[in-house]
Amino acid sequence: MSPALHIFKREFASYVVSPIAYIVISAFLMVTGWFFFSTFFIHNQASLRNFFSLLPIIFSFIIPAITMRLMSEEFNIGSYETLLTLPVTFRDVILGKFLAAALFVAIMLLPTLFYPVTISLLGTLDWGPVIGGYIGVLLLGSAYAAIGLFASALTRNQIIAFIIGVIVCFSLTLIDKMLFFMPKALLGFFEYMGADVHFQNIARGVVDTRDLIYFISVGIVSLYGARLVMEEKN
Repeated sequence: MSPALHIFKREFASYVVSPIAYIVISAFLMVTGWFFFSTFFIHNQASLRNFFSLLPIIFSFIIPAITMRLMSEEFNIGSYETLLTLPVTFRDVILGKFLAAALFVAIMLLPTLFYPVTISLLGTLDWGPVIGGYIGVLLLGSAYAAIGLFASALTRNQIIAFIIGVIVCFSLTLIDKMLFFMPKALLGFFEYMGADVHFQNIARGVVDTRDLIYFISVGIVSLYGARLVMEEKN
């Protein structure tokens, strides 16, 4: 078994037995369920548009809560030094922890498949945007999980890691909504930096290479940043 796989299994197992994980999942499903069913029953709209449009903001808070303990806990209880005495590399540690968080996010989304299934049973549903939306959600969730891991590597305090993760994810979510504050010469750059723009493109069923590159780049940069921080703390 590779070291990264071993760390992945250990981290994912810790999610399974953690009460915080179930609290986060419950909160996520309550919030998303409210917006879905209020749209579906109160406003009589058989659509997942509101569900997908709100996920970037919801993820800005939920995913940092999932990832805040990944490295902070290691630093706080002193197991980080023990971990480094094992035959593992920084890449193994980061990859294993990131994959565990990304898989947990994917599993957290599984119950939401009930929403499109409900619509399809009661009316006509265009599955193209739904599939695109879930692809976008997985890309967004993975990118934010990488950011959360980076934030967790910066401090031994989980609350501070959560706050840093929220600030970064929330900023990326809303930056394209604040373009009127930006210099005209940099509008293109700040618009491209907005995670919500790329997510909504994919959620509409339009899979553009630029959007894929964006999420992959955010993930790689965040994971590399986490590695640099770990090397500095070593």
